[in-house]
Amino acid sequence: MTLILSGNDYKYELEGVLKLFIPATQFRHISSDRIECANDEDFVFARAKQTEKHVLLYIICRYNGEVGRKGLLLDKKGGNEKFDEELCLSRILYKILSEMTGIVPKWGVLTGIRPVKRVNTWLNEGCDKEEVYDRLQNEYLCSKEKCDIAFATAMTQKQILDALDKKSFSLYVSIPFCPTRCSYCSFISQTLDSGRKLIPEYIDKMCREIRHTALITKRLGLKLETVYFGGGTPTSIEAEQLGALMKCIEHCFDMSGVKEYTVEAGRPDTITEAKLRTIKENGCTRISINPQSLNPAVLEAIGRSHSVEQFYNSFELARKIGFSCINTDVIAGLPNDTVESFDDTIDKLIELSPENYTVHTLSIKRAAVLNHGDKTVLKNPTDDMVEHATNRLFESGYLPYYLYRQKNMVGNLENIGWSKRGFESLYNIYIMEEVQTIIAIGAGASTKLVDHPDRLERVFNYKFPLEYNKHFDLMLSRKDVIEEFYGRSQKE
Repeated sequence: MTLILSGNDYKYELEGVLKLFIPATQFRHISSDRIECANDEDFVFARAKQTEKHVLLYIICRYNGEVGRKGLLLDKKGGNEKFDEELCLSRILYKILSEMTGIVPKWGVLTGIRPVKRVNTWLNEGCDKEEVYDRLQNEYLCSKEKCDIAFATAMTQKQILDALDKKSFSLYVSIPFCPTRCSYCSFISQTLDSGRKLIPEYIDKMCREIRHTALITKRLGLKLETVYFGGGTPTSIEAEQLGALMKCIEHCFDMSGVKEYTVEAGRPDTITEAKLRTIKENGCTRISINPQSLNPAVLEAIGRSHSVEQFYNSFELARKIGFSCINTDVIAGLPNDTVESFDDTIDKLIELSPENYTVHTLSIKRAAVLNHGDKTVLKNPTDDMVEHATNRLFESGYLPYYLYRQKNMVGNLENIGWSKRGFESLYNIYIMEEVQTIIAIGAGASTKLVDHPDRLERVFNYKFPLEYNKHFDLMLSRKDVIEEFYGRSQKE
């Protein structure tokens, strides 16, 4: 499909709306005042024409042989012309495509990944619930259902965000190794078969990066609040290696202010009693044990090498060792899953009563194996799955505490973290709402520096363990940006 822009440069916004309706299409972009397409080619022609007092907006769309067109005349309002044009053109295109396809995406034209961040901004500006709903429904065409979940999430977050210490930070530790690669995965991770020989040097280099980073944070007077081991699957490495990293962190950082310490145990086939005891003894307060599904046919289809029984055994072992905060992940829309088997997974996990419960929607990324195979996996009735999960979790006393969206999500839905009251993951809230500096260690890790109220800067480590090991000293020098960032903040 060709996107033709006339009198505007809203390529990103309009393509985002197109992908709500036509997700698996390549788009060509041109700037022109004429429709320059072959007679049988699908296109969107988006025009913004300025006059002294008005802006004329209109869109012509041809898709699957059908043509739709709509227009709007806007009065110019001091200083907000660009925002109005962008949003209005997005709404026009959304309405045309809804009529042409019969599809009505529930998030409307909210195509960003952090819808709750927008709600939090409005609440901080003094909007009440009615005003928030009005803006979501009328400006962004959100459904009542998505307004409810976004507002409920913001309410859960409010007390935590209000109490945030602006001199605090979180530490992310990347272990980019997994026993095998799941078919839906696009993370920067290596299987143990190809990466095992890199691990000893990688652990040694990470300890050096931890020591270097701790010195920087001490000089800046930053306070460590949460620690998060992610990946990959951190429990892919040995118990002794996990212990070495955790002891290094404890030795280098002041841990007295740490409120939450998470290690993603993730895949049940990597969990042993020795690893769980090592994690617990070194200060971890929260772990993830993620079945993704309790349907064996689904696990086989996505390349998960663990069984349903292994998941139950791992969960029971974690409880026995004394973990009082466990997260479980599920994914809606996986191949071979049905509404009935997904609902069964949701209900059985609720019976286990985990403190955190994350419901993901399948996102087909370019790097994932599923993106190169049978596209029938995209036809799963994920909306019904997510609706059942939402209803059951609310009924069972869970509250949504963070929410985010990804590109190419099946059904244009979302990922939601649910929590028993008082067990909300601080790290997940902070990183999704972009309100706290996250300093990252290891390959594929991205440091996110936040200066209040709204300045943000990212620092990227090398993506792969081999690069990380080989170019370590150069990568370590990138950490200097942290002091430069805070130095600029103090001067301003």
